Amino acid sequence: MSLLPVYEVIEPVLSALKNSQQVLLHAPAGAGKSTGLPLELLKKTDFSGRIIMLEPRRIAARSVANRLAAQLNENIGQTVGYRMRSETKVNAATRLEVVTEGILTRMLQQDPMLEGVSLVILDEFHERSLQADLALALLLDVQAGLRDDLRILIMSATLDNQRLSSLLPDAPVIISEGCSFPVTRNYHPLPAHQPFEQNVAITVLRLLQQQQGSLLLFLPGIGEIQRVLALLHGKVVEDTDLCPLYGALSLAEQQKAIEPSPLGRRKVVLATNIAETSLTIEGIRLVIDSGLERTARFEPKTGLTRLITQRISQASMTQRAGRAGRLEVGICWHLFSQEQAERAAEHSEPEILNADLSSLWLSLLQWGCHDISQLHWLDRPPVAALAVAKSLLLQLGAVNHNGQLTSRGRKMAESGSAPRLAAMLCAGSEQGADTLATAAMLTAILEEPPRDGQSDITYWVEQRQAQWLRRAQQLVRNIGGYFGEPACGAVAMLLAQGFPDRIAKNRDKHGRFQLANGLGAMIDDKEKLSDESWLVAPSLLQSSKNPDARILLACSLDIEQLAQQQPELFSEQSIVEWDNNKGTLRAWKRLQCGNLTVKARLLAKPSDEQLQQALLNWLRSEGLHELNWSSAAVQLRTRIQCAAQWLPEMQWPEVDNDSLMASLELWLIPSLIGVRDLKELKQIDLLPALESLLDWQQRQCLDNELPIYYTVPTGSRIAIRYFDDKSPVLSVRMQEMYGQQQSPSLAKGRVILVLELLSPAQRPLQITQDLAAFWQGSYREVQKEMKGRYPKHLWPDDPANTPPTRRVKKYS
Repeated sequence: MSLLPVYEVIEPVLSALKNSQQVLLHAPAGAGKSTGLPLELLKKTDFSGRIIMLEPRRIAARSVANRLAAQLNENIGQTVGYRMRSETKVNAATRLEVVTEGILTRMLQQDPMLEGVSLVILDEFHERSLQADLALALLLDVQAGLRDDLRILIMSATLDNQRLSSLLPDAPVIISEGCSFPVTRNYHPLPAHQPFEQNVAITVLRLLQQQQGSLLLFLPGIGEIQRVLALLHGKVVEDTDLCPLYGALSLAEQQKAIEPSPLGRRKVVLATNIAETSLTIEGIRLVIDSGLERTARFEPKTGLTRLITQRISQASMTQRAGRAGRLEVGICWHLFSQEQAERAAEHSEPEILNADLSSLWLSLLQWGCHDISQLHWLDRPPVAALAVAKSLLLQLGAVNHNGQLTSRGRKMAESGSAPRLAAMLCAGSEQGADTLATAAMLTAILEEPPRDGQSDITYWVEQRQAQWLRRAQQLVRNIGGYFGEPACGAVAMLLAQGFPDRIAKNRDKHGRFQLANGLGAMIDDKEKLSDESWLVAPSLLQSSKNPDARILLACSLDIEQLAQQQPELFSEQSIVEWDNNKGTLRAWKRLQCGNLTVKARLLAKPSDEQLQQALLNWLRSEGLHELNWSSAAVQLRTRIQCAAQWLPEMQWPEVDNDSLMASLELWLIPSLIGVRDLKELKQIDLLPALESLLDWQQRQCLDNELPIYYTVPTGSRIAIRYFDDKSPVLSVRMQEMYGQQQSPSLAKGRVILVLELLSPAQRPLQITQDLAAFWQGSYREVQKEMKGRYPKHLWPDDPANTPPTRRVKKYS
């Protein structure tokens, strides 16, 4: 361990920590930043408090903590311990705690002073997980307001130094060399005519035949790992072990992949990007990189998270290749072309830009922060995703209409679970020990869902598998409750508490459903749930290939019983709508669950208000083009839009399609008095309706600066034609413009009128915005031609100084 490169920067790190609140350490793979530096800091600093080291993944946290304890010849939980969601091994003497991200956030919320902690290390920060970004923002807030003696050490193999330095301008940057042997990197694009997994398996077998040593294969997800494993079984030689590695595996299976192979054997580790950093996988000198990763992308429009498979960044390619050179000279085969590698993004996108932010916003409210600008962020949370998060928390009862935490919201935040799951736990705790136990089992199952098999979640509750039972009991302890007897009868009610927008109504009895949020969902029609009238579906998978989300886990729902138990999820609405088939308006009273109709009853004659609302609803579905847009109404609308562009110093109403549609009640309702059907609706004169959007001052300005008519030198009032994408046009006979020396202008002289000068037969002779230049220039050609064609009309030599006329020569 003393040969690790990080030991060469121990003194600079110690000095920086004495003098600076934040320190940045760039240490490539193999430098020893995770397994060497923390113990040196324990030995050589005079910190009175503990060191907390954040690891982004549970498997890495456990592995790093065990290696640190082994170097001290101690069991885990003594000087070195760890805390993670399902397991804690620390005692009163523990001085170095390795924690996962959610745990650090919870520690900060419970004790913002972080009493007894001197240093927080953020390891593998380049992964830029949502919780790491949140933890840094909270820690900086603690340093600024509570603990100027608290130190933060940010460590990464591929630090984005420029951006971090702009956020932390006073933080010294220390660079350590890596500890790796040369790696030969080759590019082997896969042929397109064979399935991906088959190509990968063939490549693995070829490299194993050519080279000695163990092999690490990077694949995008669990499905690909399982399919490649199946293809390799029976084809690798007997001395080779096949070891999958991903987060959902048991500890024993993960350890088998990480630990050295027995003497005389080698292994093939099939891993997701979990193996890029943090973990040291013993014995690897061969790497095959598929170049792909599976990542979650939250869609604010649907409120669902979609899993996408994408090309990894150049930084990840370097990390993956580096795994082959930890112990000796290595080889990496990239299963894509060098050109593809060069076109890849330099770094992966931070999770905060593509994640569901409901947990983050709940944490911020718990922190006392109601405005994200109050904290310092490497990347600010996106506005659209924050708006969806706020809406969901309101629906779950975590916040009131003012956006403040409710008592339930505080309990949800303190539970440490995701908001939807926390809402179930709070509902369960209000109903007694048995219902709480059921809520905890549901939470455990949804945190670590089954990979295949039954889609009916009640089946899995009944199974009571050991890992879910342990987690459920821990969840109940966390909120100070008692673990009773899980009861499947409470499942639907609890799921509706956490997933009210995912209550689903059957559309065809063949597995197609509509969700309360308006989205479509589907389940295999062979599943028994496909025939249920109502479901609640907490686990959905959105695919880019199908607009309907796939239902992974759900349970049947008695909608009438739910309406009695949870009336707050339902609303009664009186709706009047146009029946296209019958050509009449019909009024209904409906019991709604979100966008879903539970019951509907036909009403008698609707009121005027209901009738007007029905007409507006019809317009919203059909579009504004269904109205009577006279040329005068179109010109007024265009003039207002031009005024907003040319006279921005004044406030003007927005009259684009979206704005008019959003404000129908404001400008159209007064015109609907007495309108009883669609025929009358389509005969409404829109000109006065649009004029109502203007106040007196705006009307005066519009009439003066963007008039409907322009008075030409003869005294004729000629209409100006306005356009939304080009200058306004005045079409006028040339003789009526004699004596006008300059082109007229509008909008306080900012816009020059386009003159379409016409012949006596009203045909265009010239289009110009510079009348003076026309009179002095190309007019001569027009004069020569027109004198012969229209000899009775006046074609003077000096039109700019000739009196205008509407008549022929004999009357001039």
